Amino acid sequence: MWTRLLSIFLKRLIKQGALVVVNPDGQSVRYGDESAPAVTMRLHARSLPRKLLINPDLTLGEAYMAGTLTVDQDDIYDLVELLVVNLTHQPDVWHYRWAAHLRRFYRRLSQFNPAERAQRNVAHHYDLSIALYDLFLDADRQYSCAYFREAGDTLETAQRNKKTLIATKLLLTPEQRVLDIGCGWGGLGLHLARDYGARVTGVTLSHEQHKIAEERARAEGLGDNVQFCLQDYRDIDGTFDRIVSVGMFEHVGVPHYKEFFATLRDRLNDDGVALLHTIGRADGPGATNSWIANYIFPGGYSPALSEVLAIVEQSGLYVTDVEVWRLHYAETLKEWRNRFEANLDRVRSIYDERFCRMWRFYLVASEVAFRHNGHVVFQVQLAKKQDAVPFTRDYLTARETLNESTTAAQ
Repeated sequence: MWTRLLSIFLKRLIKQGALVVVNPDGQSVRYGDESAPAVTMRLHARSLPRKLLINPDLTLGEAYMAGTLTVDQDDIYDLVELLVVNLTHQPDVWHYRWAAHLRRFYRRLSQFNPAERAQRNVAHHYDLSIALYDLFLDADRQYSCAYFREAGDTLETAQRNKKTLIATKLLLTPEQRVLDIGCGWGGLGLHLARDYGARVTGVTLSHEQHKIAEERARAEGLGDNVQFCLQDYRDIDGTFDRIVSVGMFEHVGVPHYKEFFATLRDRLNDDGVALLHTIGRADGPGATNSWIANYIFPGGYSPALSEVLAIVEQSGLYVTDVEVWRLHYAETLKEWRNRFEANLDRVRSIYDERFCRMWRFYLVASEVAFRHNGHVVFQVQLAKKQDAVPFTRDYLTARETLNESTTAAQ
């Protein structure tokens, strides 16, 4: 019965491209365009048709991790892309509509992240072996969206572009005190101290990231200008000229947005500037994919801009600039995925095959989300005063050109 119901569902769903499903009994069924090249998915467990119908978001990833669902040529990217493209063009598919409503109903509970729970969530992802991250990130270990200004930009160039643009939007001058909320392995903070003369305090909840960031600061002789703290952002004291947060807001949780922006307001000097860089949704409020929430980012959520700005409006902060990066993260994830695949044997030497398949599915699903499913990156510039930044955006081009000239001269 469940195999027949799954077949009915897929027949209605697959309108673009083609999918061949080989069921546990060996029967093969084709769906979609008869003339298109097909992606072949094989189901090796009799329980899969039922599970895929009841909870497709969770089951697809779990079955791929376990090897009970395989794709010919291990082409998981084309399978995920095929499913997402068809679902995007059919938003009224009842499975997904009701599952999404249910996840949204429970999301405030799942995203309740007091300090202790937030640290556990961070450890789940960011306290993995640094050797893993070194296999697919750039040398500076930037684990957030790069900025591809030119079509031929390498990942390293695009990550430098990102750091330069952030510094430009912060209007940095030497000796300014900068708070970096969610400092990662220290790359951005070290960049701001080394290249702009800023005095940086970075905070993270990851023990591994904190240890490595401190080691990097000592190795570069920047210990007097950069301090990295193993600390929750809500426990920070003092005020700062500039505040930056890159790739951390996704872990805050909707119930804590007021707390987050109140912290920014209280920690920012009266003439200060803050920049928030976060993954977001272009298609309105939603809920985190259940597989991602279970295996990759527990407690995480990428917000719609409407959810963020509604809270900012109540916080006593001005929104002084908003920029939307659309396909930049898709290109970043493509670079990470290619490097991960090129180093797959080395990943296996650190973790097991199940982990390799989990991480591949994560990189693939994330890239597809940014290409086809409404995920973008928001950069929101904030200030307490309207005149804290120039009246026009011309300064962005002028300062970036100056920074590029200085870098080239060095």
